[in-house]
Amino acid sequence: METLLPFEKIKREVITRHKCETAEKYGQNPEERTIQEILDYGIINIDKPKGPTSHQVSAYVQKILGVNKSGHSGTLDPNVTGALPIAVGRGTRIVQLLLTAGKEYITLMHLHREMPKEEIEKTLNSFVGKMKQLPPIKSAVKRQWRYRKVYYIEILEILGQDVLFKIGCQAGTYIRKICHDIGQKMGCGAHMAGLRRSKSGPFREDSLCTLQDLTDAFHYYKQDGNEKYLRKLIQPIEKAVDHLAKVWVMDTTVDTLCHGASLAAPGIAKVETEIQADEMVAVMTLKNELIGYGLTKMISREMVSAKRGMAVVIKKVFMLPGTYPKMQKKE
Repeated sequence: METLLPFEKIKREVITRHKCETAEKYGQNPEERTIQEILDYGIINIDKPKGPTSHQVSAYVQKILGVNKSGHSGTLDPNVTGALPIAVGRGTRIVQLLLTAGKEYITLMHLHREMPKEEIEKTLNSFVGKMKQLPPIKSAVKRQWRYRKVYYIEILEILGQDVLFKIGCQAGTYIRKICHDIGQKMGCGAHMAGLRRSKSGPFREDSLCTLQDLTDAFHYYKQDGNEKYLRKLIQPIEKAVDHLAKVWVMDTTVDTLCHGASLAAPGIAKVETEIQADEMVAVMTLKNELIGYGLTKMISREMVSAKRGMAVVIKKVFMLPGTYPKMQKKE
């Protein structure tokens, strides 16, 4: 079974509307930012330990780096470990985008009595798809029925009454409740015995960083001026939009968007394929800097061919006004 979240399955290509270049003297490639800029505009994929709350882990990051602001995406219960993206400085608002991104968990479920392997597999597979779920009594949201999607479930191991499985699901799905419901459906009862988040949108286990890793990296930077380890752990804020389709704009369009204007079709340089109307997209410079994100009013093909019209209604802007000039002068 292919265990991919919905955005990971989409194969996109880039189609060009205007063949144009970007001026070197304005903006910069995200990878070329100074360490101070990264500390004020970066995101870290923290491997949340067991014990502290997500809010406490975010506060630890703030203290370690000596920054004034930080924010985490997708609250994990104190006993749950794994991927907890934490943005710092003025990039903190980006975590709102990750709250709705798909998640993946490694789950240990304990059955209250042994069941045949075939029945376990059949029952778990029946939970894939759209489901109606009532959040647990102890939860961070209002307790009312709501629909959630389970994208895939893969059983990793069954040992006696313990079942280890991987589950990819829509944000806001309660795995503890799913374990309980599986036990109810099989008639044996079950509960969640352990949980680890292995994916939070585009953030996976291969980029995880422990609080100790971050502490050591920052120490090397402050003590010896060695930026190498810190740069490896703090990723550009643009990483947080890897799960979104991209629309790139010409240099002359950037500053207008920074002042809150929406994106009209003539300002587009290139777009990715498979973009639908009313889809959230990331709007980028030709240097791959994040300008902001917004909702599309056109599909990919229309963005490339339309002579006029609104292509993307900008919802949030991250780039500071003045980064690019209002008009590029011809040299």
